[in-house]
Amino acid sequence: MFWQWTALALATLTLLPAGVALVTGRVPDRIRTRPAPIRPVGWALLAIYAAAPLNAVPRLAGAPDSVTLTATAIGGMAAVAGCVLLAMATRSTASSAS
Repeated sequence: MFWQWTALALATLTLLPAGVALVTGRVPDRIRTRPAPIRPVGWALLAIYAAAPLNAVPRLAGAPDSVTLTATAIGGMAAVAGCVLLAMATRSTASSAS
């Protein structure tokens, strides 16, 4: 249980602020020079972050196995959707730059 709290805290401290900052457009200048679109990258980070609480919270709350499995599956789908969104955003930028 200690590792679940640790992983949830680490994901919250790293991915959540970065994703929110990118979605709202508050980005450091060194990142603005990159050709990737900023907002889709932020949404992708938030979707990937969603897997952490969807996996950890039901386990920490002592939910039944069916609830935990369902929440973990939804978190996995959110992470895959975030990865696909990130790949599409990066690919569209790379193809338009060529």
